[in-house]
Amino acid sequence: MAYSDFQLEIYLNGLADVLPPYSVDVTKLQAAARDLLDDGAYWYVAGSAGSGDTAAANCAAFGRHRIVPRMLRDATERDLTTELFGRTYPAPLALAPIGVQSIVHPYGELATARAAASLGIPAVLSTASSHTLEEVAEAGGPRWYQLYWPHDDEVTLSLLERARKGGYDTLVVTLDTWTLAWRPNDLDRAYLPFLRGTGLAIPLSDPVFRSRLAEPVEEDLNAAIMTWAPMFNGRAHTWDQLPLLRDNWDGPIVLKGIQHPDDARRAADAGMDGVVVSNHGGRQIDGALASLDALPGVAAAVGDRLTVLFDSGIRTGADIFKALALGARAVLLGRPYVWGLACGGEDGVRHVVRSLLAELDLTLGLAGFRSPAGLDPSVLEAR
Repeated sequence: MAYSDFQLEIYLNGLADVLPPYSVDVTKLQAAARDLLDDGAYWYVAGSAGSGDTAAANCAAFGRHRIVPRMLRDATERDLTTELFGRTYPAPLALAPIGVQSIVHPYGELATARAAASLGIPAVLSTASSHTLEEVAEAGGPRWYQLYWPHDDEVTLSLLERARKGGYDTLVVTLDTWTLAWRPNDLDRAYLPFLRGTGLAIPLSDPVFRSRLAEPVEEDLNAAIMTWAPMFNGRAHTWDQLPLLRDNWDGPIVLKGIQHPDDARRAADAGMDGVVVSNHGGRQIDGALASLDALPGVAAAVGDRLTVLFDSGIRTGADIFKALALGARAVLLGRPYVWGLACGGEDGVRHVVRSLLAELDLTLGLAGFRSPAGLDPSVLEAR
């Protein structure tokens, strides 16, 4: 079934007076989620670093590239199938790693993983998950694991081993969040869920981490949190530490947070398999380069050496089209699926993904292309 068939499904349901449970304009779901969430949870997801300039720049960058459609081409049948790291996926889309999802829905990452599994797309599980690696793995489907890299090598190796045993085949290492940025919306509310133990299910369940504690987590949660904090936050890692990961993970390794072509080259030289061009959705540096503006330079530098992925600012199927045209092999979707999660749990996440893929499918065809493989910068015009 083509992703665009979701459109026909909606219209046919309308004949029976059945409307979509949520808007198919996923940009409207943020407002719907706002009505459901308390201030702390909402702003933790919606907020950004500083003034929010980078988050705004991420979205604005897409408007500077316009699609130039081509006519009288046979694009009736489309194929969104995409190969990443030697595996074939039904579409060039994965769900980005977003932590503490239980603050927006009690099933959190479990619901997200189930939705992704039902569609055959990868869900990238954050180290800051509200549920353990093992619990989320039960959802099945393609699984990637995002590592917030601890400053304890034995804990790091334990997390990697658990991920491997759980069937997570691709490791995504986030580089840009070794310490939290200045986030006014969270600071004004003194809201940091980790300090209450939320989002720590993976480290707090880890046997090596637990061996570092004087008392079991269940008997002294605060002490466990205070052990976690300096181990995972406050100190940067360096390029010369990458061999620890490369030597102890036999699958693809992707570095997330790359913005500069020279960093992308270093990643390739270090034996990495991919990079995610990302600024963490504007959550880490106020005034940073929009991810879409960084994408062409990174793709030109290393696109023939490793897999270039993209996130930060994707809101529509047309945005996905533009990112693919500018050099991304696939995109990671962030906040929009969390708003779907808030509105409807697993069904809400699935609705968001189906909506975006239907729009991408239609945009691809109407622009005259049968697959993402036909896209390159020449299909866009800068304004």
